[in-house]
Amino acid sequence: MATLGPGAAATAASRATGLRLDPYLGFNFLVEVQGLIAGGFTEISGLDITTEIEERRQGGDNARSYKLPKGSSYANLQLIKGLSDVDMLLAWYQDVVAGVIQRRNGTIYLMNQAQTPVMWWNFRRAYPIAWSGPRFDASSSTVLTSSITLAHEGLDNPVASASGSPRGKF
Repeated sequence: MATLGPGAAATAASRATGLRLDPYLGFNFLVEVQGLIAGGFTEISGLDITTEIEERRQGGDNARSYKLPKGSSYANLQLIKGLSDVDMLLAWYQDVVAGVIQRRNGTIYLMNQAQTPVMWWNFRRAYPIAWSGPRFDASSSTVLTSSITLAHEGLDNPVASASGSPRGKF
């Protein structure tokens, strides 16, 4: 009887169970803000969480230190999209500039090839803090883009995927 190596066994198990083992591609995603699809984005960055630590030494023990968590912070989200006639995010930012702060919840969806969400990140109580308009260049034929930066109060990843990947609140 032939034996399967670890790679072949993983492939066979993947086919039998339907679990996805290869990484997802990063070009297929949607952004929803307060229940509305906010447009087609070319890039999203800022899905970052950092935990600050405090280093403590115990009296008389100079050989080691203890690293204790102090608190976590969330990076601002930067959304870059092609310029179009409708820009609900710019209108939201113009309200902020006028002194009207409306915090909104949203979701970033990672889609599979069938356009079905396979993973998502919810951001809470966000509002825009910066907007950058297009850069015009007569020697280029690239799509004009604008970007908006959102400050928010946290991320969570309620269902990492249908395959039973880890779940978690960040």
